Amino acid sequence: MKTWKTHALPQLPGVMPALSLHETTRQRVVTLADTGPASIYVCGITPYDATHMGHAATYVAFDLLNRAWRDADRTVNYVQNVTDIDDPLLERANRDGVDWRELAVSQTELFHADMEALNVLAPEHYIGAVESIEWIVPEIEDLVAQGLAYAVEGSAGEPDGDIYFSVEGASSAQKLAEPESPWWLGQVSGLSQEQMLPVFAERGGDPARLGKRHPLDALLWRVARDGEPSWNGSSLGAGRPGWHIECTVIAQRFLPKPFTVQGGGSDLIFPHHEMGAGHAYALSHTPMASHYVHTAMVGLDGEKMSKSLGNLVLVSQLRADGVDPAAIRLAILAHHYRSDWFWTQELLEAAQDRLDRWRKAAPRAAEGSAKVLLAELRAALSQDLDAPRALAAVDAWAELSTVSDASKASDRDADLVSDTLEALLGIEL
Repeated sequence: MKTWKTHALPQLPGVMPALSLHETTRQRVVTLADTGPASIYVCGITPYDATHMGHAATYVAFDLLNRAWRDADRTVNYVQNVTDIDDPLLERANRDGVDWRELAVSQTELFHADMEALNVLAPEHYIGAVESIEWIVPEIEDLVAQGLAYAVEGSAGEPDGDIYFSVEGASSAQKLAEPESPWWLGQVSGLSQEQMLPVFAERGGDPARLGKRHPLDALLWRVARDGEPSWNGSSLGAGRPGWHIECTVIAQRFLPKPFTVQGGGSDLIFPHHEMGAGHAYALSHTPMASHYVHTAMVGLDGEKMSKSLGNLVLVSQLRADGVDPAAIRLAILAHHYRSDWFWTQELLEAAQDRLDRWRKAAPRAAEGSAKVLLAELRAALSQDLDAPRALAAVDAWAELSTVSDASKASDRDADLVSDTLEALLGIEL
């Protein structure tokens, strides 16, 4: 599946220091390896609606990581999926009386347009669930052969044959001591099973499904139902894959085992990333990822942002209203990726004012100021992607540049400042 348009980053003098990131499984900031290729998988959208600000904040955050690695002269392999077959997509298509495939294509294209406008670098591989089914089926068959997956008999109107992952079969009693430790239920999230149950039900799980060996067993293969699309599942029967196995198989096909960073919103920690880690270890006997990194939640005017409340802030609507995408990106960067925050009109206006100040200051860059600013931005981003600190450094630079004597402005510094903001923050002046 094609990605959105992207471009080469400006080359800056020097390199980014070693990066540190907050590791979800350890609940602390750790220093990442600073040599060799880097790899990242960020879970993509289910394309039944447009990109909202929560999506945008996640992809902008991991875009900072991508840019920081590239600034450090690392080769980066970035993979993202799109879940172009899933219950929410089918429900929206049925509600609106449209073909689910057309809806998926249109919303995926809109997402790409939003990402391109926000100057998010495209991944090297952008893979759809539908195109990955042929790779997923034999992996599920492998889990069944290992005794780590099983078929459930039909009941309460459900047909025979849905395949589930056995969490007890795949779990280990060991606790996380080294990155190479086997997977056990709770390794990624740190939740107890009692804490997991309500979250599992809220986020697409079916703990009350009759015939399951354990309430937290996750769906691997949903056998065909009347009125639903299905694909050849070989020995599994016709059907379609579950959500978690989709990401696991795509990641392990296109990235090293383990890859460097598994990224996504904090609402994916459990069950999605927990189960994905379990699937990966069961299939390859290696961890899914070396590090798990998650972004916080975005609300609107003091309330949770959600489709059910009808208060989603859509990037496409802001763009249609004439908002500068660079201002949208700056509004996102004003908050640390691990801090919950709320979108407001005042926040957007402040971001636009900040962007205007930077653009006015750029041609008046004082000689020697650009290298100092570059070092400050690298220091901020290398320490857990501290974007607010980076923005504050640019603010201070802009204030000094604005009051400096225009006759002493340096074209070379002006160019380096513009290249620095584009390469590291994704902001075009």
